[in-house]
Amino acid sequence: MMHRLPICTDRRAIGALRVFDMMREFQCRPVVRACMVSLGWALPAVTAWAADAPTPVESELPAVVITGNPLRSQNLAQPAQVLTGNGLLLRRAATLGETLDGLPGVTASWFGPNSNRPAIRGLDGDRVRVLDNAGASVDASNLSFDHAVALDPLVVERVEVLRGPASLLYGGNATGGVVNTLDNRIPSDTLAGLSGRAELRAGGAAREKAGSLVLEGGSGETSGSFNWHVDAFGRETDDLRVPRFTPVADGVSAEPTTRVRNSAAQAQGGALGVSWTDEHGYLGAALDSYRNDYGVTVEPDVLIRMERERLTLAGERRLGGGGFFTQINGRASHTRYQHQEVEGTGEVGTTFRSSGQELRLEAQHAERAGWRGVWGVQAERLDFEALGTEAFVPGTLTRNLGLFALEQTRWGDADISLGLRAERVSVRSEGDAPSAEEARFGSADERRFTPVSASLGGVWPLGGAWSGSATLGLTQRAPAYYELYANGLHVATGAYERGNAELAVERGRHVDVGVQWQQAGGLFKANAYVMRFANYIALEASGRDIAVEDEASGGTTKVPEYVFHAVPAQLWGLELEGRQRFDALGWRWEASSTFDLSRGENRRTGEALPRLAPWRLGVSLSAQRDGWRGSLGVRHAGRQTQVPSGDVATPSYTLWNASVALDQRWTWGQQALDATWFLKLDNLSNTLAYNATALRTARELSPLPGRAATVGLRVTF
Repeated sequence: MMHRLPICTDRRAIGALRVFDMMREFQCRPVVRACMVSLGWALPAVTAWAADAPTPVESELPAVVITGNPLRSQNLAQPAQVLTGNGLLLRRAATLGETLDGLPGVTASWFGPNSNRPAIRGLDGDRVRVLDNAGASVDASNLSFDHAVALDPLVVERVEVLRGPASLLYGGNATGGVVNTLDNRIPSDTLAGLSGRAELRAGGAAREKAGSLVLEGGSGETSGSFNWHVDAFGRETDDLRVPRFTPVADGVSAEPTTRVRNSAAQAQGGALGVSWTDEHGYLGAALDSYRNDYGVTVEPDVLIRMERERLTLAGERRLGGGGFFTQINGRASHTRYQHQEVEGTGEVGTTFRSSGQELRLEAQHAERAGWRGVWGVQAERLDFEALGTEAFVPGTLTRNLGLFALEQTRWGDADISLGLRAERVSVRSEGDAPSAEEARFGSADERRFTPVSASLGGVWPLGGAWSGSATLGLTQRAPAYYELYANGLHVATGAYERGNAELAVERGRHVDVGVQWQQAGGLFKANAYVMRFANYIALEASGRDIAVEDEASGGTTKVPEYVFHAVPAQLWGLELEGRQRFDALGWRWEASSTFDLSRGENRRTGEALPRLAPWRLGVSLSAQRDGWRGSLGVRHAGRQTQVPSGDVATPSYTLWNASVALDQRWTWGQQALDATWFLKLDNLSNTLAYNATALRTARELSPLPGRAATVGLRVTF
């Protein structure tokens, strides 16, 4: 029988008004209610226009990457990927990890359909930084795989992915890379009149019903313009439909099924943003709210109720007068996050709370002796607490102060970049609470660290349409609070986890080399990398079992003990990407392919590092003509046998996918709107597939989605 979350009894089909009905039903925070009032008047304007228009011609110029590129260089030594426009529309999924899964070097943690954090080059958790408009995204997703990222892709305009160390600008926990989502909630450019977009989608393997609406406007005066942004979104899914499989929980096989238990979800949110822009820059603020109520697949009746609210201030000032500094950028944010793990009885078992503040200032300087660059300071504070029966980490306070500098110059035909970052990190544990029934975390304790990171990179022409790139990096990462102080049963992993308060700074050396060929209509990229750690912080089995309380039987049961240790480790990999455009039979065609391979090992034991993706190959062919676009693609993942002890090999799989879209232009008086109708067909052969990067406890309960069709409409004006 299909399981639904016991939150709302109204199950009307989603329509243009459904998004806003959902907001009222779920009693959203005041910021979302304000969004609804502002948006309601605009709904009649998106109902009836009809005139075909030709397909917009997409620019072949490469997008300038914003993330990790404050000087807006066209050529980056570090491999990067940008998703926007139609590319993002057809990849958009319920989670950020699933949206990005399949990009070269990028996978998803896949703890069921609701908890998917991006992983880059075999690194995840506290080694991949997830940013929201270049600012910290405060949540608990790095603590546990069943905790979702507090971000919904529905209103995201652009996603940028940096593969490889980005510690220089974003701190030690960007060792694996950075994912930055951009949504223009604080308008940085002058806006004139009214513009916006709306999107509705339905279907998929989880019977998704989702919609979003974004409105923006401004006075449009270059001498000084008041600009505003309002957005709102809602999403509802049922239990995920998959090919028939046999779930395995705690080593016991259940009856075969075609549904992933307890995997339904409901999410909604919105934002209000304002800014003042003139010829010298901008200054603005935004308030956003997000709520996500979702099931946890490893437990049949546990619901997570997540809430996050954030206030952000941002600004930019371009300086004249020929001084040393030419531009100053600033950003500050305050975030309140909470999620409650609700048992089937309705009682709250565990509550996680975080309060985070961030301040970031950057100053660009004019060219001196052939060098131009940016200097900056970043301060972060995270106050975390966990209360309840499954709290395996004490209350902690983490402070981070970082100073960084990035310089660029031209040396012959090569673009050279050089950077340095120094940090002071303190992690304080509150220890056991005075009222604690069981002493687990000991007395209060504090550790302090001084990580230092450096990088050297270059891009140079190789002749013809070829260019080369290389990056050398030294990274240091302070241990996270849970790596230091965890002590308790972690239900998501099915293990008793112990931190190690004696851990030192994690040190790594990184080499990335690449070549690129690019001509009109054609592109080929290849990157190879090696990451070597002297003391990689890994969660290893101790060989002991710990007796814990078994709520089902009222007695005790034994679970394996895992301890955080520093071990020598190495990761290496290869990433290939290519595409070629051509005209044939009156259509514009594009053939594209990707390949990636990642390997990692504990050099002390020779075992593979956990949750590594197998080699993957993707091939697709797309065509467009007279407003129509279609594509057919196949993605193959090899059998993953490189697994540590305690895990099992993951079978190979091949998934076929297709899509069809129609671009139209609608007119209503003097107003013109661009509409895109789309149909996505996923897993056409209904292949049973498992994600090797998922924890075994979740993998055996949640295969990848089965055959599904998603239909949708996006309107922009």
